[in-house]
Amino acid sequence: MSEQVGRSKRSQLVTELATDIRAGRLAHGERLPGENQLATRYQVSRGTVRSALAELQRRELIATESGVGSFVTFDGKPLDQQVGWARALAEGGADVGTELLGIVSGGDPAIEEQYGAVVTVRRLRRSDGHPVSIEVSALPAVGALVDLPSTGLVDGSITATLRSVGRVGSGGEQWISVEPLDVVDAALLDRTPGELFLRAVRVTLDQDGALVEHVVSLLDPQRFRFHLSFPAGR
Repeated sequence: MSEQVGRSKRSQLVTELATDIRAGRLAHGERLPGENQLATRYQVSRGTVRSALAELQRRELIATESGVGSFVTFDGKPLDQQVGWARALAEGGADVGTELLGIVSGGDPAIEEQYGAVVTVRRLRRSDGHPVSIEVSALPAVGALVDLPSTGLVDGSITATLRSVGRVGSGGEQWISVEPLDVVDAALLDRTPGELFLRAVRVTLDQDGALVEHVVSLLDPQRFRFHLSFPAGR
């Protein structure tokens, strides 16, 4: 009987904490109360608390660091890069904002050497008012895209802009690494220089192998994670 009561209390604690996380009452990146505080608040044992936290971590709603605590990392729906991260975050319930940092002709010499002339778009993403990523997108300087520094993006969207000129990706590659923030990026992200961020480089090509977009994103590791799917049975 006591074992059933223990499972019931654990289940109730998991449900209540999961609900608070999904509803935003426990904010993204917020530190959860300690085990003793949770045990007292919910009138359960520390063992029940630890078991509940382990279940929340299994559901990928929190991440626990030994000796530090548990932090909320849930960010709603998985990000669909086909529709753009801002839209995916918005559909997941986040209050998303995009700040255009600038559009200029030209870009990274290494990119232009490989793919030809580009136009570079720099943007800052905010979620729930907090900076979460910087994106530097290199688009091919062809057709109407050449005039982007003066005309701007269609509806403020790179995806919509590319579609408006018939540039549609059919494949590409992506690389993920970790790198420390430099002084400039740290200031934009309200972080400390040297803090580690995820660095994602994604190259999208059309069916003829021509560049559609080369984007380098710096992503808050508390808010973003990457999921890789591959064929089963190998």
